[in-house]
Amino acid sequence: MRTSSRRLASRQIPPPLAAVGGIGVTRHRKLLTRPDKRVVLDCAERCSSWAVYRGTWDWSSDDARTTMGSVTLRYFCYGCLFTSVTWTLLLFIYFNVSQDSHVPLQGGGSSLHFPRKFQPRFTHLAGRGHKSNKDAVRNPEAGLKKGALSPELGMIFNEQDQEVRDTGYHKHAFNVLISNRLGYHRELPDTRDPKCKDMKYTGGLPSASVVVCFYNEAFSALLRTVHSVLDRTPAHLLHEIILVDDSSDLEDLKAELDAYVAKRLPRNVKLVRNGQREGLIRGRMIGASHATGDVLVFLDSHCEVNDMWLQPLLAPIQEDRRTVVCPVIDIISADTLLYSSSPIVRGGFNWGLHFKWDPVPLSELNGPGGPVAPIRSPTMAGGLFAMNRKYFIELGQYDGGMDIWGGENLEISFRIWMCGGRLLILPCSRVGHIFRKRRPYGSPGGQDTMAHNSLRLAHVWMDEYKEQYFALRPELRNRSFGDIGERLAVRKRLNCKSFKWYLEHIYPEMQAAPPNGKAQQPMFVNKGLRRPRVLQKGRVWTYDEEQQLVLAGLLCLDVSETRSSDPPRLMKCHGSGGSQQWTFGKNRRLYQVSVGQCLTLVDPGSRKGYVTMAICDGSLSQQWQLVE
Repeated sequence: MRTSSRRLASRQIPPPLAAVGGIGVTRHRKLLTRPDKRVVLDCAERCSSWAVYRGTWDWSSDDARTTMGSVTLRYFCYGCLFTSVTWTLLLFIYFNVSQDSHVPLQGGGSSLHFPRKFQPRFTHLAGRGHKSNKDAVRNPEAGLKKGALSPELGMIFNEQDQEVRDTGYHKHAFNVLISNRLGYHRELPDTRDPKCKDMKYTGGLPSASVVVCFYNEAFSALLRTVHSVLDRTPAHLLHEIILVDDSSDLEDLKAELDAYVAKRLPRNVKLVRNGQREGLIRGRMIGASHATGDVLVFLDSHCEVNDMWLQPLLAPIQEDRRTVVCPVIDIISADTLLYSSSPIVRGGFNWGLHFKWDPVPLSELNGPGGPVAPIRSPTMAGGLFAMNRKYFIELGQYDGGMDIWGGENLEISFRIWMCGGRLLILPCSRVGHIFRKRRPYGSPGGQDTMAHNSLRLAHVWMDEYKEQYFALRPELRNRSFGDIGERLAVRKRLNCKSFKWYLEHIYPEMQAAPPNGKAQQPMFVNKGLRRPRVLQKGRVWTYDEEQQLVLAGLLCLDVSETRSSDPPRLMKCHGSGGSQQWTFGKNRRLYQVSVGQCLTLVDPGSRKGYVTMAICDGSLSQQWQLVE
């Protein structure tokens, strides 16, 4: 009888209960064999409490059917919830790691919750130390060459992207959308000559204080400058980085930058804020006054230093403290932020006191050191250079009477050479710089600071040769330029040489008119060459589809759009036409669209032949031939 009851009970286990699993079935079968007792079927592991039953299971009861329906519905809801959570997590992971998705604008608020793509490659540690994190920001497409960028990096996905791009060009004169998407770290192509990798530098190099002045700089560009220095500079050589804020008014450069420097950067990165707009010149002097390293390294706020950039700069200063050094300035496109190698050129100037790039004389290139040897440069571009900190003070720092920006690079260049120092360009040191097509901000009050500063420069350092400047700018002859007594005292104290000595020994290529003669236009003379430079190996000019005359792939023949009397000059290519657009047309002449004149060859049969701009007259001196 007991056996029969057990079989009956076993057969009467409801199907939903049997489906729970082998353990549950065995357990409930054992309980159901005792119909003479009240049994509580505890299924908390599988479902909610079951009802209390006596004897065998009555499948036909309403309570049983209601209970089993509730269990089925509950499992269905659990399944839906689990599926939803799983898909949510998968979608979150996908969009968080996808580089092709929209990238939010960095610096939009004061929160410290920085977007993932903008996280620095340094992990904050106790004591504000930092360690390298190898998870650098990558380009959105795998398989690209080192330093290459995805062609879709600047793609606009929505109206916010469009606004970021347009506002960036307006405020900063470069593509801030791409800058933000690059983040603070990226790989760069090694643009050095291969022989640079074999260069050895002795121990005991001096320490460096890197000074970066900025005014309303793009947040991402500024921090990429800082992190490139941290990432590519040996810690024992980097004494400090001093950021000098020249009274910026952009919101993300206030509390957000304070917080980032305090919590995300090491202790040797310091932020100094000017109470009022001082300009680049006085801003750098303020930064230098806070520096304590052996060498001052001045960088612009939209740069990226390349591999082994600092050691080549420090070595010559270690040998001679009166040596001032500059890196080769590689080109970062303002439109694409692509990093490109710059040809080896050196600094010059014209009688309008504008800086220009000159080809390096063959005598320098063919020296015993070859392509890696230091190159003597008559002037510096001014944005990037290094010099002994104490020598900077002894030499008179900058002219504090100059305003904001302009002319200070020529002034310090003349002073270095004329007062016993030397100025070198180091081919093995490479630093990229965003070359903008315009300055995104003006001077307070709209004054012509370039003219003011050039007048001070001419009256202090150029002696009788300042007449060359006034021949081109006669309207400035009687303009006030402030007190120069302190600067004249500096020249006397340092026992500096004459400007004539400078022209004869440092920049003999610069031609000047006789004292009572008509001012000649500046020209570059190729000494010892009986054929035009264009015919020489390595000096071939290319006329490209953008109507540019390009030398060595990256330097363009450029003219002044404000002063048509100035001669053509070599400048970094900007690709926007205008001052670098040349039309090759009727009578084989090269017509410059900005100044309305033609490129003209002067004295072609002489060793001192040069080119200038002149009214288009169809003469033989204006006829050019394109060689396929």
